[in-house]
Amino acid sequence: MLLKLGGSVITRKNGPARLRPKVLERLAGEIRDGASGPIVLLHGAGSFGHPGALRFHLTEPPRAGTGRQRARGASIVAAEVRGLHRAVLAALVRAGLSPWSVPPAPLAWNREGRLESLATGPFAWAIGEGMVPVSFGDVVADRSWGTSILSADAIAVSLARDLGLKRVLFASDVDGVLVAAPGAPGRPRIHPRVTPELLDRLIPAPGAPDATGGIRGKIRAMLEISAMGADAGIMSGLRHGTVAAALRGETVYGSWSGAAPP
Repeated sequence: MLLKLGGSVITRKNGPARLRPKVLERLAGEIRDGASGPIVLLHGAGSFGHPGALRFHLTEPPRAGTGRQRARGASIVAAEVRGLHRAVLAALVRAGLSPWSVPPAPLAWNREGRLESLATGPFAWAIGEGMVPVSFGDVVADRSWGTSILSADAIAVSLARDLGLKRVLFASDVDGVLVAAPGAPGRPRIHPRVTPELLDRLIPAPGAPDATGGIRGKIRAMLEISAMGADAGIMSGLRHGTVAAALRGETVYGSWSGAAPP
């Protein structure tokens, strides 16, 4: 099983880099209480990574004459994201779990901003040792652009395929995928079933910057995962007990692709 903690859940995504320490501590406890078998944990960057990634244009092809600025930006964003990663690891340790950090930068190659390859051996090794491998959205080497952003959602797709995962959970700051209600565009509702047609009806999240495709990128990742025969669901990480219940295999309120019931 894989759980991705969205950056919008564990950080305050609007404004300067700020952790949500109480939410993170609670989620660490829910992971401890809900996971009865092997689990892979990913987390987004939130306010620790997205603003810098956009500021330094790390989601775009390099601009002429900006090579040194891009290199500097990649270093800054990587350092900021690792600050958040250390906080996540510490919370998991305090909860009584055995996290094992697996930074993606040494393991991954992008090409034109898309994941080309990811060495998943360290994840499998950590699971075999009884630990919880923990990775995150990061700045990685890019064969065409020099550096670019690798989202945790893309990592989730790669791990679902290579590790044969059967359940992938995305904890978000909302209950699921918001779509416009028929005849009432001002009253969005949670759509329980994720399908390719849903992309045309999505309501973008307001305000907070997102360097990794936002909800559309997440939906595409979920559809790829379900095409492999796994279940994928997005649910609120801000509702107490929801993540623990989902980890136990219970049906929770959210949006799902694959065979899992809506």
